[in-house]
Amino acid sequence: MNITLTTPAMLFPAISLLLLAYTNRFLTLASTIRNLDPTQDQENTHAQINNLRKRIQLIKRMQEFGAFSFFLCVLSMLAIYANYQTIGSSIFAGSLVLLLYSLGLSVREINISVEALDLHLSHFNLDRKKRKYSREKSQ
Repeated sequence: MNITLTTPAMLFPAISLLLLAYTNRFLTLASTIRNLDPTQDQENTHAQINNLRKRIQLIKRMQEFGAFSFFLCVLSMLAIYANYQTIGSSIFAGSLVLLLYSLGLSVREINISVEALDLHLSHFNLDRKKRKYSREKSQ
C-alpha cells in the first residue's frame, strides 16, 4: 500500500494533543504526591502511595511510547519524502502500533485512577441509614 506524505502528517495534531493530555495528567499527579502528608501512617495512605507509584510509571511509559510514535511518524515522512515508499509505510505502521500501545496504557492508567478515587471514597462509606440518621439528628 502506498501512502502519501500527508498521511503521517495527519497524526501530528493527534499525537501532540495526546502528549499534552499525558503531561497534564503527570502534573496533576505530581501535585497530588507533593500534597501528601508524610506524617500520616495509615493503611489507606500506603495503598494510595502504591497506587500513585503505579500511575506515575504508567504515565511515564505512555509519554515514552507517545514520543516514540511521534518520532517514527516524522521518520516515516522523511522516508516517504526521500521516495522510500515501502520503508516509509513500514515505519508509519510501527508508529501506529506504538500509538496504540500508548493509548492502551492510558486506559489502564484511567482504571487505576478510578481505583484510587474509590480508595479515597472508602473513608466516607457509611450506610445510607446512618447518613440519613445523622442528618436528621443534626437538624
